[in-house]
Amino acid sequence: MSKNIVIISNYYPPEMGAAANRIKNLAEGLKSKGNKVTVMCPLPNYPKGKIFEKYSGKFFVEELVEEIIVKRYWIFPSKSKKATVRLFSMLSFAWSFWFSIFSLVRKKPDVFIIQSPPLLVALSGLLLSKVLGCKNILNVSDIWPLSALELEVIKKGSFYSFLEKIEKINYKLADKIIGQSEEILTHIKGVVDTDFLIYRNVPNYRKYSVKEKSKGNLKIVYAGLLGYAQGILNICNEINFKEIGVELHIYGAGMEENEIKQFAEKSDNNIFFHGVKSAKEIKDEIRKFDIGFVPLKNKIYGAVPSKIFELMQLGIPILYVGSGEAEEIIDAKKSGLFSEPNDLKSLCKNISIFKQMDNSDYIMCSKNNINAHVNEFNLELQMEKLQHFINLN
Repeated sequence: MSKNIVIISNYYPPEMGAAANRIKNLAEGLKSKGNKVTVMCPLPNYPKGKIFEKYSGKFFVEELVEEIIVKRYWIFPSKSKKATVRLFSMLSFAWSFWFSIFSLVRKKPDVFIIQSPPLLVALSGLLLSKVLGCKNILNVSDIWPLSALELEVIKKGSFYSFLEKIEKINYKLADKIIGQSEEILTHIKGVVDTDFLIYRNVPNYRKYSVKEKSKGNLKIVYAGLLGYAQGILNICNEINFKEIGVELHIYGAGMEENEIKQFAEKSDNNIFFHGVKSAKEIKDEIRKFDIGFVPLKNKIYGAVPSKIFELMQLGIPILYVGSGEAEEIIDAKKSGLFSEPNDLKSLCKNISIFKQMDNSDYIMCSKNNINAHVNEFNLELQMEKLQHFINLN
């Protein structure tokens, strides 16, 4: 049964990054099932912290993008490291999308799907759904504020306690909850008893051919946000890739972008910065390389980076720095190698294993990833589960 679905998200293309891409995949997947889909999001501003030129000076823009109605509302954009400034940025969007209430009263959605984090945006969306008398589903991709604490972005104190209270209120306001990992749902089940579903952040179904290992230097690629959580700049500073006969190719933007770009230009370290590519271009770019790099600077409970599933689709063996559920998936599917955050010795050892790996073992790893995508981690299969979950009373 098709539904009229409104998605509220703090991120959406043309913004880049995993958060924007996973909501795009969600919206397109729901549309492919015959639903009417509307996305409510801010005017594009991430990760630069400035409204994109096309949308500058506007309070509200409505667009039809691939048969999805996209309603973009004003936000005070910021990439400040100050918690108070970023809090105000979140509040600005959480306030501005309430101007949609008049149109939503005229034609009520069947269900809201509300992205969390940010917690205050999620809270505002949940309250909007309650005022309208609509069903809601909370889509939890990270456990905040715990993830922020583990990333050392915030410390325990009054602000952390405030965010914990908002987090618990959000869970209690949700009619149903979907989570990106088993760890996330285990955490939430300690707070509320409701209907739950695992929903993985996976790409659209497309089967790529098995890759062979290229000749010459092992070529590693990182494509994504260049922020604190990924720790790319620290890895550039700590590992001499030229010395070990390996190349690191970097695509993306974020808080560490300028420093990484300058480092790549000035150092003779086999590090190459390529800037930003569109979502359509980046997959073809990644396929040019041997290994896909997915690093996390700290252990983050519940985190399963969506880059893992994108690399599976592309048939690219994975070099993961992290722990927890993502590590278990890579191990179970024989998708690549992994090491703990900040363990540079183990990371270098894994790079060396990939470098010395013969072509037949490399091909097997590539094949394992493609099979994992075809049989389990693709959007079509996820959408079948999600549509059934939405339709349940």
